[in-house]
Amino acid sequence: MFPNSHKSWQRRQFLQLSGLSGIGLILGGCGLVRTDNIIGKKFEPLNESVESLLFNPQKLVPEFPASAIEPDALIINTFDSTPELDVKSFRLIIDGEVNRPLNLSLEQIQLMPLTVMTIRHVCVEGWAAIVQWGGVRLRDLVALAQPKANARYIYFKSADDYYESWDIASALHPQTLMAYQKNGNPLSIENGAPLRLASPIKLGYKQSKWVTKITLVGGLLPEKGYWEDRGYEWFAGL
Repeated sequence: MFPNSHKSWQRRQFLQLSGLSGIGLILGGCGLVRTDNIIGKKFEPLNESVESLLFNPQKLVPEFPASAIEPDALIINTFDSTPELDVKSFRLIIDGEVNRPLNLSLEQIQLMPLTVMTIRHVCVEGWAAIVQWGGVRLRDLVALAQPKANARYIYFKSADDYYESWDIASALHPQTLMAYQKNGNPLSIENGAPLRLASPIKLGYKQSKWVTKITLVGGLLPEKGYWEDRGYEWFAGL
C-alpha cells in the first residue's frame, strides 16, 4: 500500500505491461518519487488538473469474476505499526461541511446495503492484486451526513495517524467503498479492519486502512496526505 523509493522507470514499465495507465505516462506518471522537487511542484498541478478533467465520476471500472481473485497477492504493508482496535467500541466519525455529523458503530455501518466488488488493487511500488472487497459505498455514508454545497474534498484519518485526502467526485464514485470484508471474509486487522478504503480508481497509497474519521472540507488543507506531503502526486488516479 505504501511506496518506497523505487525508480520512475520501474513503475512506468509495470503500467505499460499491465495496461493500467495511459495519460499518467504521457504526463510523467502518477505517484512517483520526485527527484527534483522544483520540477515536481511545477508540473504536479497540470498533471492533476488533466487527470481530474479526464475522470468520469460515474464510469464504472470493469470488475473481475470471483475466480480471478489472487488470495495471496495483496502485500500487507504498514505506515507505522498495526494499531489495536476494539471492533465493539469502534466508531466512525463523519464531520466537517455536513448538516448531520455522524458517529457510527461498525454494526450500524453493516446494516447498510452491502456492495461487493472484485477489482485490481494497484500499488505504486509496482505490484498489483485482484481482490474482492465488501462494504458500504462511501457515497451512501456521505449522503447520510447531508454534505453542504461547498464540500469539495474529503479527508480520512486513520487509527495509526495516517492521513489522506480525496476530491469529492472520486470519493463519491460508485466503486469507492468503506470495506469491512476481503475475499468474502471479515477484514483482518492487518488489511485495515474494522474499516478501510477500497477503490479501483486510485493507487494503493490513497486507500487508507483503519479509517476512524471522515471530514468534508471546502478546500485542501496544507497537509494533503502523508505521502503527498513528501512529493507523491495527490490525485493518483488510474
